[in-house]
Amino acid sequence: MWNNKIVGYSIDSRMKARLAVNALEMAVGHRGNPEGVVVHSDRGSQFRARKFRKALKRHNLVGSMGRVGACGDNAAMESFFSLLQKNVLDRHPWPSRLELRLAIVQWIEGIYHRKRRQRRLGKLTPVEFETIMMEAVTLAA
Repeated sequence: MWNNKIVGYSIDSRMKARLAVNALEMAVGHRGNPEGVVVHSDRGSQFRARKFRKALKRHNLVGSMGRVGACGDNAAMESFFSLLQKNVLDRHPWPSRLELRLAIVQWIEGIYHRKRRQRRLGKLTPVEFETIMMEAVTLAA
């Protein structure tokens, strides 16, 4: 939530625990094995599954779930998924999951992170915001 950057994602034919674990593993890898970070999710069965809870524990992460019926808890992700739907998924029929996966990754890494300016970040992209903030942290240390 700090910089609106999507740090872990996965695609599969079904929403199983392995899908959530793969996304979590990617996020941990991108962030250099952070410990004690809160991982917030909705109440989906894939996030309550033993595999996912074990992955959280293995990486010393703290799981957090939204309350039942509390739509504001996941508002940031709902907004992201709406943009993904409009900018990638609804553009045309995808002949294969591989082509869809490539289009999603290209959009997230090329457009959403590097070109899409966000009001909450002071009209900066997530990459620009993170770069500026990390430089400030380095200078402060």
